[in-house]
Amino acid sequence: MTSDASAVPLRTGPESDKRRQILEGARAVFLAAGFDGASMGEIARTAGVSKGTLYVYFDSKEALFEALTVAERQGLAEALFRLDADDPDVAGVLTRLGHSYLAELARADHVAVIRMVIGATERFPRFGQAFYEAGPVQGVARLAAYFGAQVAAGRLTAADPELAAKHFLHLCQAGLLTRLLFAASGAVTEGEIAYRVEEAVRVFLAGYGPGS
Repeated sequence: MTSDASAVPLRTGPESDKRRQILEGARAVFLAAGFDGASMGEIARTAGVSKGTLYVYFDSKEALFEALTVAERQGLAEALFRLDADDPDVAGVLTRLGHSYLAELARADHVAVIRMVIGATERFPRFGQAFYEAGPVQGVARLAAYFGAQVAAGRLTAADPELAAKHFLHLCQAGLLTRLLFAASGAVTEGEIAYRVEEAVRVFLAGYGPGS
């Protein structure tokens, strides 16, 4: 994996280490060739395992692809949305989250994974559903739980914490993902991220802050 945030969270031990090795090889092949262009033989070679060993862990390319995307999204949701419900500095929490969220969103390999999943979902709808439930749904749920705690403490006035969580994340990216998916511009700068997050926090608190 390319970063700690995108590492597949698995138990340690010989079996889990071998599974991780296979998933890392599969990630490299899928990103290079796409779902349709990837083969189990090439994945086995890249992972440094025999084809027989590969099939012990995953009985098909579809099962391997789904396991890879689900594991990565779960790990990402856990890494990005590690929020302290007792932290009273809502603006600070959201600013830090916004920066890490957009930095991850703008990574070239992250965009490539999303494109790959979208491309495969037309024939295998469960891929998109699994990706969505493992990543976006979990991230929103964790942020909603934080917002719920802040509402109870009187720091926010969100009547619907889940919708408020979606509002904040969409305020942060505000069309950025669409731009990246279509390769419609150059790299996202730290300055752009800082500006987007600052404005997202300002607008969010104007709508959901105490007394709003």
